[in-house]
Amino acid sequence: MQIENNWIKRGVIFNPVDLNEWIKSHAYIPTPILLNDETIRIFVAFRDAAGVGRVGYVDVQAKDPFEVISVSQTPCLDVGMPGTFDDNGVTPISVVNENGNLYLYYAGWQLSDKVRYFLFAGLAISSDMGNSFKRVKNVPILERTDQEFLVRTAPGVFKQDEKWHMIYSGGNKTILLENNKTVPSYSLKYLTSNDGINWCTTPQEVLIPEIATEYGFGRPFVIYENEMYKMWYSIRKFDKKYTLGYAESADLQKWIRLDNQLDSFTQDTNSYENEMQGFAAIIKTKYGNYMFYNGNNFGETGVCCAFQKSS
Repeated sequence: MQIENNWIKRGVIFNPVDLNEWIKSHAYIPTPILLNDETIRIFVAFRDAAGVGRVGYVDVQAKDPFEVISVSQTPCLDVGMPGTFDDNGVTPISVVNENGNLYLYYAGWQLSDKVRYFLFAGLAISSDMGNSFKRVKNVPILERTDQEFLVRTAPGVFKQDEKWHMIYSGGNKTILLENNKTVPSYSLKYLTSNDGINWCTTPQEVLIPEIATEYGFGRPFVIYENEMYKMWYSIRKFDKKYTLGYAESADLQKWIRLDNQLDSFTQDTNSYENEMQGFAAIIKTKYGNYMFYNGNNFGETGVCCAFQKSS
C-alpha cells in the first residue's frame, strides 16, 4: 500500500506512569521497527523523576498496536558518562537494520549555564535487535562547527541504493520567546555517508524556517516510494510548541513543502494532542500503514497512533 496522508487517528496506545525508577513518565519520539511480521518494537525515551530520558522500548502487535506485548525492563541505551555530550539524556530519532544489526541514531542532551542545553547526534549499534545498544563512540557523530555549535542533532537516517542518507537539525542561533525563554533556532540539513558512521563534512541546507512564524524543524522521517522521497517533520512555531509538516523531493536536496496535506490531521485534535503534535514516524506492515507520534508536552501523553485508509 502506498503511503499517503489520509491518516485516521486511533488514540494513545501506550502511556507509562511511574512504572519504575527510570520510567516515571513520557514516551518521547517513537521510533519503530518490525521485529517480525507480527510485532512492532517502538523505541522511545522514558523519563525519570528528574526528567532525564533513557532509551527503552514497547513491543506491540502489528495487527493491533493497542495490544502491548512487553516493555523494556532496563534501558537499552543509558545516558553517557559525566562530561559527554549525552550525559543528561538520550532520545531515539531513527533506526536502520543493517544485516541484522540495528543502527540507532539518537539525540544526546547536555545542560549548560549560558544556554539551556546542547543537542548533538550520537550512534549506538545493537546485535540483539534492540535489547541493548553499544555506543560507536563517546563523542557525537556530528561534531559542532562554526555554523552549528548549538544544535547538530535529530539525525533522520536511511539507506538507499547502498548509500546512507541523513537529514538533521542544525543551527547556531537562539531566539527569545514571549515567555522570556531562550531557545535554539535550526533548519534541516542533508548529508551522505558510505558506512553510516562517518559523514561528509559539508551539509546541504534543505529546509529553512519561515522567520515570521517558525524557528525550527525537528525529527525528520524520510521514506522512498515511487521514485519520490517523502518526509514528515516537526515544525516549531511561535504560537504552538510543535505541529507536523510534510514535504517531497526527487533528489533529497530540493524539497517542496506540502504541509497542507496534513491540515485535516493537525487541525482536528483530541485532548491528548490539542497543544502540540510532533515527531511522526511511519511504518508499513502487512496489516496496513501506521504513524506513531507524540502529542502534548513532548510525549507526556504517551505514544499516539494513526493508520492509513486503504487505497
